[in-house]
Amino acid sequence: MPTPPYVLGLRQKIGHNLLWLPGATAVVQRENGDILLVKRSDNGNWTPITGIVDPGENPALTCLREAQEEAGVEIEVLALAQVKADPPMTFANGDRCQFLDHTFYCRYLSGQARVNDEESSQVAWVAPENLADYCSERMLDRIDAALNWREGARFGFESVSH
Repeated sequence: MPTPPYVLGLRQKIGHNLLWLPGATAVVQRENGDILLVKRSDNGNWTPITGIVDPGENPALTCLREAQEEAGVEIEVLALAQVKADPPMTFANGDRCQFLDHTFYCRYLSGQARVNDEESSQVAWVAPENLADYCSERMLDRIDAALNWREGARFGFESVSH
C-alpha cells in the first residue's frame, strides 16, 4: 500500500501541509555482496527497500515488513547505520512530507526477489560497484552508511529546513 491509512486520515485534516514522518530504509545485502534495489512506481527512482514507520512500530520491524511487502524476501536486520533528516519533498499530488530516515544494514535470508506490490515496477540485485548507475546521491549515502556500519551509526548533524 503506497500511503498508510493513518497518513490518509491526517491528510483529510491538514490537506497538503507538511508532515514530519519517521521512515526506514533496509539496505539488504546478499552473501555475494549484491544490494537489493527496487524501482519505485511513483517516480521511477531506484532505491533500497524503504517505508513509512507505522504508529507504534519499531523502525527495524518496518524494514522486515517492507522487504516482504515490496520484494517478497525475508531479511535479518543487523545494525542501525544512520539516522538523518531528509529535505522536505512535494509529491505529484501536492502532499508535502519530510522524513526522519533510519537506515539499517540487513542480510538477505530467503525468498525470490520480485515485484510484490504496486509500489515497485522492477527489482534488481546490484553489485556495489554499479550502484552509482542506479541510485541518487541520497540513496548512495544510505547504502554507504549501511555497508560501513561497523564504524558506528552515522547521524546527520546538518540542518534541513522546511
